[in-house]
Amino acid sequence: QVQLVESGGGLVQAVGSLRLSCVASGSTFSINAMGWYRQAPGKQRELVTTISNGGGTDYADSVKGRFTISRDNAKNTVYLQMNSLKPEDTAVYYCNAKVRITRPSMKVDEYNYWGQGTQVTVSS
Repeated sequence: QVQLVESGGGLVQAVGSLRLSCVASGSTFSINAMGWYRQAPGKQRELVTTISNGGGTDYADSVKGRFTISRDNAKNTVYLQMNSLKPEDTAVYYCNAKVRITRPSMKVDEYNYWGQGTQVTVSS
């Protein structure tokens, strides 16, 4: 239904920058919001940032002021601009899409779709 492909990960030194991209395909009209999560070895996957169809954004405290999420005009690609990177930002970064379906009963169901992940490594 929805496919997500991330790119842009790599190796960078501390205080450097990277820009991640996520291209959505398939039933993109059903996407309600998109975001980025990350998972470091031995840790649970955590929310980094989200952006709604209306353009509203939220950021984890650990990245606020350093990371910026944005969308292109096609409304099927999201970017994560990462500045002032720290070694603790090292993780696999996953693109996420939330699909919202309203049933005839007016019940709302939400489903999550995930990209394959892209590795970000920040050296000290």
